[in-house]
Amino acid sequence: MGVEAHATNERATGRTWTVRLDPVGRGRADVRVSCSRPACAAQVLPSAAVGRTAAVEHLKAHLRAGPAPRPSAYCACRAEECHTHIRPAGPRERPAPWRCGGAVVLAVVTDREGRWWQVMECCSRCAAAHPTAKIAATAPAPDRTAPADAFRAAAASVPAVSAVGPHFSHTASGAAVPHEVPAPRSERPPRPPRPTRQRARRGRIAQRFVPHELRPVALRDELTELGELFRAYQQRAEPDLAMLADLHARKAKAFRAWAEVTADTGLRLDAERAEQAAATARLQHLHRSGQAPEGDGPAVTRLLTASAQWNHARAVLTHVADHSPLPGPEARLLVVMLTLRTAQSGVGNLVGQDLKGLPLPDPEHLVEQLVECGWLDIAGTVDELIASRPENPTRIGVPSLTPDESDPGPFTFGRKMRPKLSGWAQRVVGEKKLRKAKTAADARLLALALATGVSLDGHLGSEGEGLPLEALASWCAVTPAELLELVDRLTATDWLTEVAVTDTVLTGRLTERVLPLSCPLT
Repeated sequence: MGVEAHATNERATGRTWTVRLDPVGRGRADVRVSCSRPACAAQVLPSAAVGRTAAVEHLKAHLRAGPAPRPSAYCACRAEECHTHIRPAGPRERPAPWRCGGAVVLAVVTDREGRWWQVMECCSRCAAAHPTAKIAATAPAPDRTAPADAFRAAAASVPAVSAVGPHFSHTASGAAVPHEVPAPRSERPPRPPRPTRQRARRGRIAQRFVPHELRPVALRDELTELGELFRAYQQRAEPDLAMLADLHARKAKAFRAWAEVTADTGLRLDAERAEQAAATARLQHLHRSGQAPEGDGPAVTRLLTASAQWNHARAVLTHVADHSPLPGPEARLLVVMLTLRTAQSGVGNLVGQDLKGLPLPDPEHLVEQLVECGWLDIAGTVDELIASRPENPTRIGVPSLTPDESDPGPFTFGRKMRPKLSGWAQRVVGEKKLRKAKTAADARLLALALATGVSLDGHLGSEGEGLPLEALASWCAVTPAELLELVDRLTATDWLTEVAVTDTVLTGRLTERVLPLSCPLT
């Protein structure tokens, strides 16, 4: 008897399997459709749309051919301790224990992007906890007619109650109390279901808690889900800039709606920052994947690939223009190169070839002037610096760039960014045709200014509107009349094309040859 009861109480764990849609390789359009069931082989299909259709059809075929959910199956979610959908409501709150209940169902759960589909044999309560779950089949209710018939048969076989029945102390006479047999459970009226109290999830996004009372409910659920997606993205082993751009775009839309509901200015500002982050991430994705910004035309492989690097390059040139210790284009060009060499910590290494490679008529005299005015410190003499070689470089320092506890310095980029910016400036200043034409320091300063003042397609100005002549002349430390001669030199060396000069603005476009050296205005 004990063995039979034990076999009756055994319950099999609910089935679960997954159909996935994955890219075949980086930069390729074809996709792979795979199924976790051992008898299914993976398929390679030409596009994501075709692959998604094949994955859905494969899943439907399994659901049509497979057995129905078993009434006695053990909930698959409970077997996994409900980690797939039960999360803490807050950073200091523990997850509430989850109780399974209801009929056993086959639930299909998918992600929002349509990259995987999971089928679970679980209870209906766990299926309802999944926001994307769809019920494909429900197990039939257990058959209770046999126990009811057996109960009626047993009741019919009981002999009639005798006239002499049990007496109770409050009974007025010795009349027998009739013995009433309770009605079978199947014939009783069903009890009304008890209301289930489920605690609403308390979402958190961007260091903000999503209020339970926030309405509409769809906005509250969107903010909660976005917070979970951002936290999941931070756990990824490799970045996906396209996915990050989509998340920031959804965040911007949700925060704008949240700001309209609550009239919170801070939320509106967060929405604007999210839009900027989405645009930046999307642009970085296009550059890293070798695509054109607008989806057409050839891609440009730039030496500096990200908008943050472009902004840092402009920040260095602006700082030098505002804090150049000596007049003249030669001194300014030398200050630019030394600033980039010492920007992060205020100190760096220099060799004689670094100075001899610049178009400076008298580099020794310029270095002496920078030392005398206190802008530059060198270990040793100027002659030793000019004679130093790569195997024995000279230590230099710029006191105004050295950070301390009260002043972190004028630049915010890190140690790895500094050599990238310095290498970019050396490539611009030492560009092959500028070097062969023996252009002077003022023309190379103009090349630096033009490289950091163009649009994505190389036109001068953020939208091709051109650059002010007065600002360019001030940066190159020349007069506006001398600036026109520098423009002619850069045009002759195939740096500029489509040039047009007015009284106030220089318009034109960088040639395709030097476009990889540009830092677009975004």
